[in-house]
Amino acid sequence: MGLSCYGQDDPIVMKINGIDVPRSEFEYNYNKNNTTGVADPKGIDEYVPLFVNYKLKVEAAKDARYDTLSSFKKEFLMYRNQQIRSLLVDPKVEEQEARKYYDKLKQNIGPDGLVRVAHIFVQVPQKASEAQIDAAKKKIDSVYQEILKGSNFAELALRNSDDKMSAIQGGELPWLARKQTIKEFEDVAFKMKATDEVSEPFLSPLGYHIVKFLGRKQLEPYDSLRNNILKYLESQGLQNKMVDQVLDSMVEASGKQLTVDQVLDRETERFCAQDSDLKYLIQEYHDGLLLFELSSREIWQKAAKDEDGLKKFFRKNKKHYAWDVPRFRGILYFYREPKVGKKVRKMLKRTDEKEWVRVIRENFNNDSLSTVRTIAKMFVKGDNPYVDYCVFKSKEEPKERPTFPYFDAYGKKLTKGPQKWTDVKSEVISDYQAFKEKEYVEELRKKYSVEIFEEVLKTVNNH
Repeated sequence: MGLSCYGQDDPIVMKINGIDVPRSEFEYNYNKNNTTGVADPKGIDEYVPLFVNYKLKVEAAKDARYDTLSSFKKEFLMYRNQQIRSLLVDPKVEEQEARKYYDKLKQNIGPDGLVRVAHIFVQVPQKASEAQIDAAKKKIDSVYQEILKGSNFAELALRNSDDKMSAIQGGELPWLARKQTIKEFEDVAFKMKATDEVSEPFLSPLGYHIVKFLGRKQLEPYDSLRNNILKYLESQGLQNKMVDQVLDSMVEASGKQLTVDQVLDRETERFCAQDSDLKYLIQEYHDGLLLFELSSREIWQKAAKDEDGLKKFFRKNKKHYAWDVPRFRGILYFYREPKVGKKVRKMLKRTDEKEWVRVIRENFNNDSLSTVRTIAKMFVKGDNPYVDYCVFKSKEEPKERPTFPYFDAYGKKLTKGPQKWTDVKSEVISDYQAFKEKEYVEELRKKYSVEIFEEVLKTVNNH
């Protein structure tokens, strides 16, 4: 992508593993991560070590050849091509297509413009009997009489209309052009002129209608609809079709010496040479994917699976996980018959807690009718009314469950803090991962060289 060539006005601010980092790259990353509204903005001196750590991890990922993984290449190219493809179509061509769509839309709408109406609809089924037709006619006539007496049209629509989608909107329909609905409905709607005018009931092939006229307008000017038209055309795949045409023409122009992928590579280099923000945006995504791959494989997954390390880390930092309020580590179970409760408790006493849910499922819920329902977790007072009642001695008896009226809890109440690292599993894993990441970065700083050019650093955002 031509990222190694820089002008004389873009001096090198640092070298990471012997690789130059120009001032423009550092500025791009610093400014993007310290804009107004960022929760914890950093000064340049504070940001430098964070940026260095970031670049060190990227170098480690490259050394590990994570950038050669097919999954990495696929995701990166998908993002890169999305950015580049959008630049291949001349904005003037898109504008022409949008204008063409607008002109056709205006022509289709015609001089009558658009009308807005609300309606009340009583459906008449196909091949309806005389009795069904008479019932529908009586219903629509009854509703019409209510309107003549001054009843609220929207409320009548909500209660009586068989068009449930519009009924919840008081019967209101979107703006309609001619030929957007059945002829019988259109003829009535477009003849009406006075706002709030209400038609008499009329029959269409679908059933009976009453229409209320809400307004008429001509199509808005192009400039006011332009953005919506462009979005609509994009949703219809117009831009992709135009891009494909451009790419095909570029392949043809090369005498078919280049593939579409090679054309995209070439255009990426060209656009990036013209726009440094685009260049660093693409590099940011490239390096960010590498960083995620490295962190996931070398730090997060390994730390999460390192039970011995997690246990030692927990014992060393146990005070950090002290609780302000007691917890209950156990299982809450609901059951249908009183005698089942004793069997469950007896079974739990002789079973390792890791197996509680499985043992109950296999012994009490192995047919089509479950007899026991369970919730196994770490509870805090207030989490669950049944645990509050059984364990934390709440005086408020919880609501009875008709299907499983009996309940009990079995486990251990922990008053001073967690006894095992699994009592605070998610917190310990997260902290241990952060600890291992810090260790990993320290190793990278020993492995790779880092040079900071202070004089150039002083000119960041000041040149």
